[in-house]
Amino acid sequence: MTQPDSPATVVIYSGGMDSYTVLHRALREGRRVHALSFDYGQRHARELEVARRVCQRLGMPHQVVDITAIHGLIDASALTDASRTLPEADYEETSLQDTVVPNRNMILLSLAIAKAVNIGADRVDYGAHGGDHVLYPDCRPEFVAAMQAVAGLAHFTPIAVHAPYLHHDKTAILADGLAMGLDYAETWTCYRGEALACGRCGSCRERLAAFAANGVRDPLSYSQRPDSHADSQHSSSGATDQQPDPAVSSAQGSATGDH
Repeated sequence: MTQPDSPATVVIYSGGMDSYTVLHRALREGRRVHALSFDYGQRHARELEVARRVCQRLGMPHQVVDITAIHGLIDASALTDASRTLPEADYEETSLQDTVVPNRNMILLSLAIAKAVNIGADRVDYGAHGGDHVLYPDCRPEFVAAMQAVAGLAHFTPIAVHAPYLHHDKTAILADGLAMGLDYAETWTCYRGEALACGRCGSCRERLAAFAANGVRDPLSYSQRPDSHADSQHSSSGATDQQPDPAVSSAQGSATGDH
């Protein structure tokens, strides 16, 4: 259990599976976690809603920061401009450059570092991972090292910039989360904010591939998923994907952890 005098960490928490795993990893380290989410004018608020529910369940401090005033500065992306068509493909530089939000992580990290200084935390955590290195410059080791250098100079008290999965891909992140017994029904990954995840966008496809590589079934419902019939077909027959299948339950039940 976290102690009042435990070191504090600010976790940039989007509500997606990577930041969800980072958040729980910090908790398992015994840190006092302050979750920080951002509304920067993204196409939908599903991830933010999921983040709120998780933090409420955990009884964790959670702040959603409205920075929509900067939307006009970062709207050259399919994730922030609803008039643009969302790419439906695996992550490749040629097809998914339109999902890059200009300078997003530098902006969010800068604000999270300020929050850390303000509350006396010594670390900021975020979910950059190796699978993003080709497409997203602000998830690469060189960027993290540069931000770490700046965070050590910008204030009287240096703040550590911690990206625990910087050299791991989403398959490894999921494996770590499953070993912690985490329930990924508490996350949202899809670029669309519809009732069901689409199963077609790059984010959905990468997520589903990570579950397949770990030999478990994603507990989220999809309108179309490559690893099975469409969830709508399951629903019409009375079945549901809202709960993990036995393989997921087995993996989670055999894991150690207090989640």
